[in-house]
Amino acid sequence: MPVDRVLLASPRGFCAGVEMAIKALAWMVRVFEPPVYCYHQIVHNEVVVNRFRQLGVVFVDDVSEVPEGAPLMLSAHGSAPEVVAEARANGGVVVDAVCPLVTKVHHEVKVRAGKGYNVVYVGHEGHDEAVGTMAVAPDSVRLVETEADVGALNLDADAPVAFLAQTTLSMDEWAGVRDAAQERFPSMWMPTRSDLCFATTNRQSALKAIAREAEAFVVIGSANSSNTVALEKTARSAGCARVVRVNGADEVPENLSGTVGVTAGASAPEELVWAVVNRLAPVNGAEVVTITNEEEYFPPPRELRDLVRGAVAAVRFSLMAPTEDEGVLTDDRVVAASDVLDTLAG
Repeated sequence: MPVDRVLLASPRGFCAGVEMAIKALAWMVRVFEPPVYCYHQIVHNEVVVNRFRQLGVVFVDDVSEVPEGAPLMLSAHGSAPEVVAEARANGGVVVDAVCPLVTKVHHEVKVRAGKGYNVVYVGHEGHDEAVGTMAVAPDSVRLVETEADVGALNLDADAPVAFLAQTTLSMDEWAGVRDAAQERFPSMWMPTRSDLCFATTNRQSALKAIAREAEAFVVIGSANSSNTVALEKTARSAGCARVVRVNGADEVPENLSGTVGVTAGASAPEELVWAVVNRLAPVNGAEVVTITNEEEYFPPPRELRDLVRGAVAAVRFSLMAPTEDEGVLTDDRVVAASDVLDTLAG
């Protein structure tokens, strides 16, 4: 593979929400005997999901599949209110690993719908995040994906409209729909800060920063990952002659050449990035191109903090001595989810 050099986009890979969710599920696996259940995939990545499956995690698409009293984690994409209620009524420990940025959108939907707004929500039909968000106020939310969808809405121009979005959308596709909505509904309400996830935006900006120098771009992530697909679209719109999305190094085409850009969706582990770089084997090495440093941190879900502290306290009481887990949650900020995954693999 005659690749001259690789340009590595930074930021790339795991975002703060994914970091939190992966570490939370890893703790569930440590605290409970298998099986531990998870509603939907914890994050949209095959490698991550399969690694947890090997540890006895059972992923379900309906909480009715969870045995009474079994431990259950709700995925990072957010769940419908009725799903959360049903899960908590099942009698087992429930840890909600929803990303705080998704929780913010759920709150905005609830508040705006309660004030009588028609919520125009930009998202991908059937995506876990969109399904959960729309369920917050199903009678008030109108899903749109394109500018044409905005034009087809059965709403008067002076109708009270609030504009919200799935957090993992491409900036470019969101902006076009926003502009169409603003033109049709001049008094439309929008949050002062965009609903788009900062990590999604940063990864797209990092890709754009190197796209002009790359003859080809490799985007690492699963097909059901919305932010990964958004990166793929961003690379194409930035003018890359060739863009390929891969789940892992084994899917990298053998005929790439010249300068190749590489990035990873927010749910793709760093191990996949370096496996791809090693397969590309750039003659002149890999250069990391950084546009910003992400320092955001989301702490473990409250239910998990209570659960782990209770388990540690019980062990300390029975042994009358500190345990190796003491203080581990206070160190969570400095523990990388990629390292956690490596430990689980071992």
